[in-house]
Amino acid sequence: MNLRNTFDFANLSFKLKKGNIMKSILFLLLATASLFAQEAAPQPAPQGGIGAFLPFILLFVVMYLFFIRPKQKEMKKMDEMRKAMKKGDEVMTFAGIIGIVHHMDDTTVTLRTGSSTIKFQKAAIQSITTPAPDAPEAVKEESK
Repeated sequence: MNLRNTFDFANLSFKLKKGNIMKSILFLLLATASLFAQEAAPQPAPQGGIGAFLPFILLFVVMYLFFIRPKQKEMKKMDEMRKAMKKGDEVMTFAGIIGIVHHMDDTTVTLRTGSSTIKFQKAAIQSITTPAPDAPEAVKEESK
């Protein structure tokens, strides 16, 4: 065997087919790509325990202070106003109907509006516009 024929680069191009050359170039590119790749930035350690839930806890506290608590106070004030309501008071419903309390039950109120009477739930009463003449001073101050 002749050594000179073994390393003959001029004849090498004739022995390799075109598809084999493309595969070898692709292989070399993929093999060297990992040499130029950068390492990924280190990920921050995940917070554990209560630190992960702290934003949700703060959000709930803010919602309670600004939305739930004032609404509860308003509901309590409305309940006290409805309990203080008595026959002869002029009231306004949430529908805007103004009438005088004609009859009251535990849950319903009958209002006299002009020549007709209308029955409402107590929860439909929005405010006492004019208390009855013999109403105590505390009820008069609430209507202001």
